[in-house]
Amino acid sequence: MEFDELVRIMEALRKGCPWDRQQTHRSLKPYLIEEAYELVEAIEAEDPARMKEELGDLLLQVLFHSELARERGDFDIGDVITAIGEKMIKRHPHVFGTEVFTTPEEVVGQWEERKREEGKLRKSLLEGVPRSMPSLLRAHRLQARAARAGFDWKRTEDVMEKLDEELSEFREAVRSGEEGRMEDELGDVFFVLVNISRFIGVSPEDALAGTIGKFMDRFRYMEEQAKQRGKKLGDMSLEEMDALWEEAKGK
Repeated sequence: MEFDELVRIMEALRKGCPWDRQQTHRSLKPYLIEEAYELVEAIEAEDPARMKEELGDLLLQVLFHSELARERGDFDIGDVITAIGEKMIKRHPHVFGTEVFTTPEEVVGQWEERKREEGKLRKSLLEGVPRSMPSLLRAHRLQARAARAGFDWKRTEDVMEKLDEELSEFREAVRSGEEGRMEDELGDVFFVLVNISRFIGVSPEDALAGTIGKFMDRFRYMEEQAKQRGKKLGDMSLEEMDALWEEAKGK
């Protein structure tokens, strides 16, 4: 199937499907986010067949929004393709021009310079990171931007000391029982943990996702073992559940 045919399919859906007809840019937001996450899951699973499917679903969302815009006379999918193509050529003069950059840092630096020339750099380096991003990822991006300006730790040990400091303050907040203070200090702990992950080159999203996966696998093992013993997990004592948890970790 050619790309133009897919565009015509999207146009037909808008004309002939009651559900598609009633959609707006705002109503489609949850689906756009969902499709992006499903693609991430396929990438994590290293499943090419699923990646192909999820990339198609995500592409459909791009086409959907472009068709809505075309109907309003704002732009169409051709304009979207032209804009991103021109942007990539302009921001990669070392590929499509004569400039020479030998490191990723040089590329990022000139990328920011091109944005400045285009008038797209805001008053603060921290502006432009979407508020709708997951908080861990957003914190990571904001910290990375601050680091470009030199606002960063020098040694891993310094960040670890900051974590100890924040944990101490969080413990004090918990002892105080003040909800607002506990929330504030817990946020500080998370923020420092993200800083550590960035400093050592580990994605906080990937790290937490891996731990969640381990937790789910082990908990499912506990449920299955309890079932095999003719029990419900909720009816077992904490000691029995701890024993099953250790079994799951051993496997």
